[in-house]
Amino acid sequence: VQLVESGGGSVQAGGALRLSCAASGYTYSVYCMAWFRQAPGKEREEVATIGRDGRTRYTDSVKGRFTISQDNAKNTLYLQMNSLKPEDTAMYYCAAKFCPYGGSWYDSSLKTYWGQGTQVTVSS
Repeated sequence: VQLVESGGGSVQAGGALRLSCAASGYTYSVYCMAWFRQAPGKEREEVATIGRDGRTRYTDSVKGRFTISQDNAKNTLYLQMNSLKPEDTAMYYCAAKFCPYGGSWYDSSLKTYWGQGTQVTVSS
């Protein structure tokens, strides 16, 4: 399993970025996908997930601003980030794990695979 993130960068508050995660080495459609982030000195936190049922979930701090989506034909996961805030500054990681048919990220306790991360910096 290989996950490669891209699309990070530096923006001013109120700006937007779209992160991409290109997946390879496995059957993309049988995995659930997620975005996590980790700011300096803080623990890694879940940002958004998308299950095999297509349902999406977001952490409260990004609801209404971020959108997780995927293109199964391209084996690619996206995170559209709008109205960015300085507190969104972090390294963003793509994650994948096998999920049961129709299941969500939370229905699986199997191994999680991680990308190398892409940095997002939001200035005030």
